[in-house]
Amino acid sequence: MQQKILVLCTGNSARSQMAEALLQKYSGEKFQVFSAGSEPIDKVFPPVVTVMKEIGIDISAAKPKGMDTYLGHVHFSKVIIVCSEADKKCPQIFGTAQRLYWPFDDPAAAQGTEAQILEACRNIRDQIDVKIRQWLKEEGAGLSDR
Repeated sequence: MQQKILVLCTGNSARSQMAEALLQKYSGEKFQVFSAGSEPIDKVFPPVVTVMKEIGIDISAAKPKGMDTYLGHVHFSKVIIVCSEADKKCPQIFGTAQRLYWPFDDPAAAQGTEAQILEACRNIRDQIDVKIRQWLKEEGAGLSDR
């Protein structure tokens, strides 16, 4: 049976969306991956959509969702928290799920020119990518070819 993983952040507009897409890509059929925010905003941060397309992942149809979408409806084996604010607000709300804390800077908070914001998003995308690959290796999950 596929394990279910939730990637959680505050707005569900950047880090958690990137991590969800990367984890689903690399884990293949091993995991079913979802993402949510403690305070979801209206849309995914457009520069994040751009930098994910650069590596062949289209998240343009992704929509931010709140945790309440899943609370009491889906049993997660793991909850990966990718920001410190969500970590503070969601201490143990997902019961027996293994809790992993992987804090990353918020790409949606990047400032500067369009090029500088895209570069910040790329850097965080790449940090998330490295962390996920490392974790999958540690878990013995391997990487999918898709």
